Amino acid sequence: MGVGGEDGGVGDLLGHRPEPRRRLRELLAAPGPLVAPGAYDALSARLVEQAGFDVVYMTGFGTTASLIGRPDVGLLSAAEMADNATRIAAAVDVPVIADADTGYGNAINVVRTVRAYEQAGVAGLHLEDQVMPKKCGHMSGKAVIDADEMVGKVRAAVAARRDPDLVLIARTDAAAVHGVDEAIRRGRLFAEAGADALFVEAPTSEEDLARIAGELRGVAPLVFNWAEGGRTPPLSLQRIGELGFSIVLFPIGTLLAATAGIRALLAGLRADGVPPLTGLPKFGEFTDLIGLPDVQELEQRFSG
Repeated sequence: MGVGGEDGGVGDLLGHRPEPRRRLRELLAAPGPLVAPGAYDALSARLVEQAGFDVVYMTGFGTTASLIGRPDVGLLSAAEMADNATRIAAAVDVPVIADADTGYGNAINVVRTVRAYEQAGVAGLHLEDQVMPKKCGHMSGKAVIDADEMVGKVRAAVAARRDPDLVLIARTDAAAVHGVDEAIRRGRLFAEAGADALFVEAPTSEEDLARIAGELRGVAPLVFNWAEGGRTPPLSLQRIGELGFSIVLFPIGTLLAATAGIRALLAGLRADGVPPLTGLPKFGEFTDLIGLPDVQELEQRFSG
């Protein structure tokens, strides 16, 4: 099910990294859905990798919340998103799939966005057909651009990538605006334009998910967004695999867990005058987790 990475160092400081794009394509070709937990910063990405997952998903929702403490309504720029992608990709050795929103403009902007994300080191990215400024796919009030315009953006993304192994995922939010039939139609068009995988956002029933998978799984690998608390029904991994989805995103669980933990600690500090430390990692455990032994080893290796 895409869980259980190899033992070893995380985010090698010397940059001796495997080929993440080629690895992502290998994982997509393997049986069973590939599980991609969300990360909103470098630390959460390291925790995903250390938990044994084979891929990290950079969530736009979580990136917005962590960087500016605001909702995912198109407030971040391409540069801010690519900068976060750079930090996350540098922190781990497993492939990173990153949210690239709408590409931050027209097809020409998509060219620049793809180049920036590729330079950031991500193994894959997804582009969506929402009108700018976009909204989280599980919010109300979305609007989408014409299908022909999005086809042009997908074609621009394909032309822009320098590494043919970079995985380009085309997302459509049309199901919430025009219905599932239009979302399926767009998926076919985007695959014909060169998308490596398809992402139909926010279906609201298992019946709709089965229709989407039944009509598109032979066209390109499919993404299932298991948005925690979102509009799509929370199916089991087994059922998702039976339907034929290739990637399962769990975008904001890490963000929600961190929020709950911080709120509990602050409430205890406010009430008792000391932070409740039960269950938290010890200082030494945490410094080990973020790689202090690796730094100390390098200090010894390169000392005078």
